Amino acid sequence: MADSKREVERKYEATPETRLPDLTRAAGVSSVVHRGLSELDAVYYDTEDLRLAAGSLTLRRRTGGGDAGWHLKFPVSADVRDEIRAPLGDDLPAELAGLLRSRVRHAKVAPVVRILSARDVHHLLDEDGALLAELSVDEVLAERLTEKGRGTTAAWTELEVELADDVDPAVLDAVERRLRKAGVHSSASPSKLARALAETAPENRPKTRKDGPPRTAGDHVLAYVRRQTEAVVRLDPAVRRDLPDSVHRMRVATRRLRSAFRTYRRILDRTVTDPLRDELKWLAGELGTGRDQEVLDARLRSRVAGLPDTLVLGPVTARLDLSSVAAASGARQRIGDVLDSERYLDLLDALYALIEDPPLRRAAAKAPKDALPRAVLKDYARLAERVGHALEQPPGPERDVAMHEARKATKRVRYAADLARPALGAPAKKFSRRMKSVQTVLGDHQDSVVARQALRTLAVQADGAGESAFTWGLLYGREEAAAQARERELPEVWARASRPRLRAALER
Repeated sequence: MADSKREVERKYEATPETRLPDLTRAAGVSSVVHRGLSELDAVYYDTEDLRLAAGSLTLRRRTGGGDAGWHLKFPVSADVRDEIRAPLGDDLPAELAGLLRSRVRHAKVAPVVRILSARDVHHLLDEDGALLAELSVDEVLAERLTEKGRGTTAAWTELEVELADDVDPAVLDAVERRLRKAGVHSSASPSKLARALAETAPENRPKTRKDGPPRTAGDHVLAYVRRQTEAVVRLDPAVRRDLPDSVHRMRVATRRLRSAFRTYRRILDRTVTDPLRDELKWLAGELGTGRDQEVLDARLRSRVAGLPDTLVLGPVTARLDLSSVAAASGARQRIGDVLDSERYLDLLDALYALIEDPPLRRAAAKAPKDALPRAVLKDYARLAERVGHALEQPPGPERDVAMHEARKATKRVRYAADLARPALGAPAKKFSRRMKSVQTVLGDHQDSVVARQALRTLAVQADGAGESAFTWGLLYGREEAAAQARERELPEVWARASRPRLRAALER
């Protein structure tokens, strides 16, 4: 069974002659205790084209020290990584393999580097003897592993300071100030693996392609597609770990991709992108099973919490718990099955294939300020028609449907403007912000529609169980009033968002 740990550490350059300064002069550090030497032997795994390293992920099997086993690390920020640990064994644990699947896909992982470390450990303690951080001086020997056996080697000395659990990161700042005064400087490499790969790379390795800044309309569209594809891949492990908001963000990335393929079909050949749009729609729908339930559950609980106790009749919270737990459990299992499916992996492969060999049309070579505004405003015209249609409908189911269609169109326009922002600057940013205000009104209206449907079901279930349905009916009425308020708000919000000068600014 794997477990996780958040690792907060900083690395510094050192030499065999480096001497530690008096770290008890660092704020908060009362004593430094030498814990002795240990020998660590770690084999790092990756695909042949180093996909894990490209995403700043590390996978290793390590023996020695107090945490022998399989370790998988995900970057969180410059000094922070989440480390997933599994027991030592010969084969890669299935749970870790699942977390890697979006990166690895159909490729195989194999040993790429072996790193031997002689670690000299010191504990930094506070005045009560509690551990603040662990400082280690590592003598490192890295060896490249090839199909033929051993390859080139590299050796260096480095210093690591790892924060203890639940300790203020200010401790790291205080220690760093003492180290800098002693002439110790931050490492240029983010990890041992990154340095080992750089220093043991074959001399005849192909040069890495460096893409320049986007110049054409096609460049901007492809850069956006690449960012959203990477977002899907990056969020996959977070979804598998059920981290907060991960499903929502992954679903948004799939929607942004679909929107880009639809809006910019004059730039990317739709005979290639239309099948991808269909598959992305499938993926977004599967992810929506869990996300929609999360949104609904949060809304209903907020509404119940806002009621006086005298108006909460019957086991309202218990019924909500029963409904949400059953739905969430089924959704998690379904999403896990989707992410493990060949259909999903084939979709990721197809997205990367498009990025590597883009199906560009003639308009892709145009200047961004010529091609991108045209696509944004074409989507805007479709949105204007849908908003107008929604406003013409009398209150009721037909207006609800029309407002939902307008909401989806608003998202497409906003995403189109977001894609164009690097090229068009402030006008696209302001345009996107106005579209978001429209989306907020329409989105809250749709959430109210969904909530009312759920509340009616809960009322029927309560009544059938002999419980009072009063509270559910009360909440239904409040949701109905909230939807009507949004409907009254829409004309003014749309008027601000549809001012001619906002659209004209995009074309300047």
